[in-house]
Amino acid sequence: MPNKAGTIKVLMLHESQDEAEQLFNLIRNSGFAARGQLFSSKQELEHALTTDVWDLLLLRPEVGEVMALDCLKLVRRLAKDIPAIVLINELSSEVIVQALRDGFEDAVAVTEPARLGLVIKREIGNLSERRARRNVELVLKDTEKRCTMLLDSSRDAIVYVVDGMLIYVNDAFAELFGYDDADDLDGMPIMDMISVQHQDNFKQFLRDFSTADGHDSELLSEGVGLTGDPIQLRMQLSRAVYDGESCIQILIRSNVANAELEERLKEISSQDLLTGLFNRTYFNQRLEECIHWSVQQRGSSVLLYVQLDNFEAIQSEAGISGADIVLTDFATKIREQLSDQMLVARFGDDIFTILYQGQSLAAGEALAKDLCAVIADHLCEVQGRTYQLTASIGVTAISEAYHVAEQIINSAHHASEQVRAANPLGNGVSVFVPIAQADETNADDELEKAFESGRFKLLFQPIIDLRGGSSELYEAFLRLLDENGNEVDESPEEFLQRISEADLRGRVDRWVISRAIKMLAQHRAAGNNTRLFVNITGESLTDQTLLPWLSSTMHDSRLPTDAVIFQFNESDATTYLKQAKDFTRGLKELRCKVSMSHFGCALNPFANLKHLEVDYLKIDGSFMRDIQNEKSRQNLQELVATAHSQGKLTIAPMVESAGILSVLWQVGVNFIQG
Repeated sequence: MPNKAGTIKVLMLHESQDEAEQLFNLIRNSGFAARGQLFSSKQELEHALTTDVWDLLLLRPEVGEVMALDCLKLVRRLAKDIPAIVLINELSSEVIVQALRDGFEDAVAVTEPARLGLVIKREIGNLSERRARRNVELVLKDTEKRCTMLLDSSRDAIVYVVDGMLIYVNDAFAELFGYDDADDLDGMPIMDMISVQHQDNFKQFLRDFSTADGHDSELLSEGVGLTGDPIQLRMQLSRAVYDGESCIQILIRSNVANAELEERLKEISSQDLLTGLFNRTYFNQRLEECIHWSVQQRGSSVLLYVQLDNFEAIQSEAGISGADIVLTDFATKIREQLSDQMLVARFGDDIFTILYQGQSLAAGEALAKDLCAVIADHLCEVQGRTYQLTASIGVTAISEAYHVAEQIINSAHHASEQVRAANPLGNGVSVFVPIAQADETNADDELEKAFESGRFKLLFQPIIDLRGGSSELYEAFLRLLDENGNEVDESPEEFLQRISEADLRGRVDRWVISRAIKMLAQHRAAGNNTRLFVNITGESLTDQTLLPWLSSTMHDSRLPTDAVIFQFNESDATTYLKQAKDFTRGLKELRCKVSMSHFGCALNPFANLKHLEVDYLKIDGSFMRDIQNEKSRQNLQELVATAHSQGKLTIAPMVESAGILSVLWQVGVNFIQG
């Protein structure tokens, strides 16, 4: 599937390399890093398909003797799942219908780049889902095999029931009821295994379980074996799926005393010893069950994340034992406010979580506001002193579309932090709104405010000389801070995309350059011989006022001009080649070094270097992810060798394990980063 960083591999049939390169720029502007290859014959296509993994086909209807439809047939013959998009000069409904009938994912006019970008996003997303689903199916099959083995070897008697009939029994169940072979029970009514005097009670129990919310239920009953002897049973019922069919799982233990002891131990293990509430482990289990219910039933549930605002101050004043009394009192108070259908747990030291299954987000928000008011009104007495608690409560939905446990908890936590961001004292409720649903204008305004208030900071990552040199190199990275000075929880890619959408790239670039130069000057003044890579965007490449400003800034800092290496990515260099050429020439006049990142993604990556004065090439991270693949390793080696022949130093980013260092050494890479 497309890798975590969004790099996709594209095969393209096109009569013009320049237009093909523009298509790659379009893909990059759609949020992906792209590596690709042009082919001009079916033989080249077949070789590419059999030696590498590809994510997308962009095909002109006919190039020379190569037909797009023949390419698609070859992909099918090789059983490859690669979305194919045909690029037409003029579209009509008839052309689109025919393309879909032929098996293309879509037909797009070459004059509609915006639509093509959206179609590519859609198809790459669909491909990722298909590949993820296939992986899940493989894992599921393996899990089912393991589960069947565990069921067969279990000491507990286990049976699966559909419409009152046994569809699976394990050997322990057959042995319990006096049968030699579990297959003899296949298709038998479950009622035949229950004593006559207990059947009515068992029927009612089944009816109640069928209308319940799916939690485990238990019943003490009496069974009857093959010989007619009574068997004391403790039955635990739960919903399950067997052979793809929804059913009821019944786990039977014949020793009631031991079962009750086991249940008591289970209950203790699920509790927080201080407050008596459920603990974090049990809550996570129930959250997963609730998520499963939401997906299966397409229902909605709510998670509340309750953070006590002033608990640290209370703990400091009352001591640990006094703080424990406060927590216990708080737990009792909050439990009194909740109904049986709400599950509350102590999730952390001063953090509590509430699961409200089958309820809307509005109901969760209303509950949170009521709890917030009750907590603020409650007074706790500890050793003659009175303490008042307040809470910041975050609320988030659990639904079919929002069903990853870690993401749900993080979202609720984020919402509770928003309460504190708005009011340092907390004491409020915030509902989490996914970024995709937020007002983009407001998001841009928030980013503008962050810029104006200086809520940015620089982080520095070392770049290591793989050849043992003594150079001290770092790369500066920009991060956004919230109003409390904490790093905003979003990926660098998301952050940079927001900067781009808010049209702040040029201004942010200058802030980064100015701040980086100032910090580097201070660091070198302490006797360090450090040099720094600073990233700039395509907007800065086109800014004719940047070079004079840079000259003045570098002069004022009294830094050696080669102490700063300015870096831009290959995609921007391709898009703004003339401006990049002028910019690199100007940097050389200032005696500054230049680096190009994400190198190797273009159809002909070395074509740009004929026009640009570049010292370092940071290779695209997708080469590192594929380095165990022999073909990719060969491609990387050729790329590095060609770069060295042109006097360029190479940097391998995203080096996340020591295992690939020897490979990078053999390939000839100069520097590593990760």
